[in-house]
Amino acid sequence: MRKVWMIPVCVALVACDTGAPQEPATRAAVPDTKSLRAMKTFGPTRPSPPMRSNRDMTRDFLDLAFSLESGRDLNVFTRFEGPITVRVTGTPVPTLVSDLDRLLARLRNEAGINVRRTNSSQANITIEAVTRAQIQRQLPKAACFVVPNIDKLSDYRRAKHNKATNWGLLEKREKLAIFLPSDSSPQEVRDCLHEELAQALGPLNDLYRLPDSVFNDDNVHTILTGFDMLMLRAYYAPELRNGMSRGEVAARIPGILARYNPRGQNIAARYPSATPRSWVKDIQTALGPGTRPAQREKAAQNALRTAEKAGWTDHRRAFSHFALGRITQSSNTAFAKQQFQIANRFYSQTPGAELHRAYSASQLAAHAINEGNAKAALSLVNPQIPVAKRYENASLLATLLLLQAEAMDMQGRATEAHAARLDSIGWARYGFGADWVIRAKLREISALSPRQ
Repeated sequence: MRKVWMIPVCVALVACDTGAPQEPATRAAVPDTKSLRAMKTFGPTRPSPPMRSNRDMTRDFLDLAFSLESGRDLNVFTRFEGPITVRVTGTPVPTLVSDLDRLLARLRNEAGINVRRTNSSQANITIEAVTRAQIQRQLPKAACFVVPNIDKLSDYRRAKHNKATNWGLLEKREKLAIFLPSDSSPQEVRDCLHEELAQALGPLNDLYRLPDSVFNDDNVHTILTGFDMLMLRAYYAPELRNGMSRGEVAARIPGILARYNPRGQNIAARYPSATPRSWVKDIQTALGPGTRPAQREKAAQNALRTAEKAGWTDHRRAFSHFALGRITQSSNTAFAKQQFQIANRFYSQTPGAELHRAYSASQLAAHAINEGNAKAALSLVNPQIPVAKRYENASLLATLLLLQAEAMDMQGRATEAHAARLDSIGWARYGFGADWVIRAKLREISALSPRQ
C-alpha cells in the first residue's frame, strides 16, 4: 500500500499554496499558463545497479519476503507460477497504459518475469482505476493498494475480512487487484503503479533502512530501481517455490544473488541496524494526515532523538532532520534551514541516497533564493537536475527548473530563465497534472525572491 503522505515537492518558506487558481502577480518572465507546453515524458529507464553487499541484500530479501508492512511475520513464501497477465479496467488517466507497458517491458527484461498485458477478464492481475475518494473510503491513509483474490473495488468491502484477502494466510498467488487513482497527476498514478505492481508480484513489506528502493515508506523513489529489479528477479528464481519457509528460502537466496549479482559478492557488508517501530510511528505521525502542528513537531523531535540514540549516520538520520525541517519551515526558517543542511550532509555520506539529496538541495536552494544568493542556489540546483531526470521524477525536476529560473532571473539572465520555466512546465504537466497546480507552483517559487 502506498501511503497518502509522502515527501511533497513544496519548497516555499511559508505554507504551500493549495487554494483555487489565481492570476500570478509576477513579472512577465513567468509563462502565461494559457499557453502551457505539452506534457513531457521520459525516455528509456537506465537504473543504477545495486551497490551493496549480497550479504546485506540476503537479509533484505528475507525481511521483505517474510513480513508485512504492519510488522506481522509471514509463514510461507508466495508468488505467481507460470506466465502472468495484467489488465486495466475503470477510468484510467491517459498515460496509465503507456506507463504500464513500459513497466512490464522492464519487468521482462530486467527481472526476467514472464508478464504481459491482456484484455481478458481472466487476467491474473486487474488494475482498476477509481477515484481517490473511493480508495480512501476503503483505506483512509492509502493513495493506492493491492488485494489478493478479488478483481474490483466493489467487492472489497464485503471481502476484506475474509480469509481469501488476508495476505498472512495466502499460500499462492493466482488473482490480485490493484486500485489506482483515476483523478491524480500522471506521475502519482505511475508511482502507485510501480509500487503496487511490484508488491503484487513480489515483496509485501517496506523497510526504511533501504536507501535505493521503492520498498521504503519514505516514498522518495518513485520507479523501480536496480535493487528492486534484482529482488524481483530473485523472487522468480527457479530454486524458489510457493510454500517455502523462511529457513528454506534463506538456504537458497545467497546462491541466487551470487548468480544474478556477482559484483555484490566482493562488496563489504554494512549490516545496518533494524528500524524501531517507535521511529516509524513518529515519522508517520509527523508527516501523515490529520495531525495538529504541535503533534507533528513533537513526533519529528522524537524521531530525531531515536535516530541519534541509535547512532545512525545513514539516510534514516538524514530523513529525521529533513522531516523536522519540513515541519518547522513556516514557523522557524533559520532552524529549518539548519535541519536541511544536516540532512544534506548525511545524505551525501550515504551510498544510494543521491535522489534523497536532491530533495534537501531543493529546500536549501529555496532558502538561498530567499536570501538573495543566486550563486549558491544554482550551485545547489544544477547538479540535481540530471539526478531528477535519471530517476524520472517529473515533479521534482519541474521544481528544480523553476528554482534555477528564479536564480537566473536574479542574475539578470532573463532569456535563460524564461527557457528554464518553459522547460519546467512540460515536466510539471506530468508531475503535477492540473493547470491550477502548475500555476500555484509558479507563484510559490516566484514568491521566494526578495525582489517580489
